[in-house]
Amino acid sequence: QLQFVESGGGLVQPGGSLRLSCAASGFTLPYYTVGWFRQAPGKEREGVSCINSSDGSTNYAESVKGRFTISRDNAKNTVYLEMNGLKPEDTAVYYCAARAGVTFSLWPGLYHFWGQGTQVTVSS
Repeated sequence: QLQFVESGGGLVQPGGSLRLSCAASGFTLPYYTVGWFRQAPGKEREGVSCINSSDGSTNYAESVKGRFTISRDNAKNTVYLEMNGLKPEDTAVYYCAARAGVTFSLWPGLYHFWGQGTQVTVSS
């Protein structure tokens, strides 16, 4: 069964940092582009970042550029999202998902194998 398990969320003060992990099971990451997405209450799910399957190239939403870093450890079949300089508007449930092959798109509709999500709350 193909699935992701996200972890690493929590409560952090503005300006703080968190590292989210996305562990894949049932498939091998190097053949997939993996994306991080988030959904705040009352809002649509939006793409945050993705790392593609060919050369590890990345893409970021404008709102997180310079603050978030996506990376991939193929040996551990895991993708990470390092989040620095967190703001209250980053508060959301964060999900990872995958798409076979190469893409730089952050449109959630292109992705599959969604995890259950991990809550990130940025508040003082």
